[in-house]
Amino acid sequence: MTSSYGDPGVLSGTLAGVSFVGGVAAAMALADSPFPRPGAEPAEISRYFRGSAGAARLSVVGQLFSAASLAWFTASVASLATRSGRGSRGLQVAALAGGGLAATSLATSALLSAVLTGRQGEQDASASALHRLVFAAGGPVHGAGFGVLVGSLGLVGLRTGELPRPLALAGLASATAVRGREILGSTQSSGSRTRSDPHSR
Repeated sequence: MTSSYGDPGVLSGTLAGVSFVGGVAAAMALADSPFPRPGAEPAEISRYFRGSAGAARLSVVGQLFSAASLAWFTASVASLATRSGRGSRGLQVAALAGGGLAATSLATSALLSAVLTGRQGEQDASASALHRLVFAAGGPVHGAGFGVLVGSLGLVGLRTGELPRPLALAGLASATAVRGREILGSTQSSGSRTRSDPHSR
């Protein structure tokens, strides 16, 4: 955004990305085992979340900070949307709904991960169920909300001129790409769970 828009909350979008990536990178460096992918066996889930609980909790902190920063950024986008002219109310609602969903789902995923570092991470049934919820909340649900937020920002940027046109168009394109990746990821995750479940055959 240009300097004419003085809301410091615009910087929170960068903070959201940096804190998320930083937490994940630090956890990967400190963990004794890789992060379990969708459809992982309970033993793999327990090995990571219980065997590397400190690393997992570090990632949780990064995700929670990212979620808080994303909520702040959402408020800034919604505020800017009020200046977008005709249809501004709809854009404001879309930004708040998308950003709210993205921030809430990311925080939910983080808190579920924290639960997995406790006793429930040792029990096969609860570990598998919680792990699926971690990916559902932090994957397709978060991606859907984030896509709406980024798309809203792109439209708002075009209408207000607060974003350079190429950047605003890139926001619209990336919103579509994010949604496409989440749909693909959800499909692959379902396939992985199906292959790992002997009762699905």
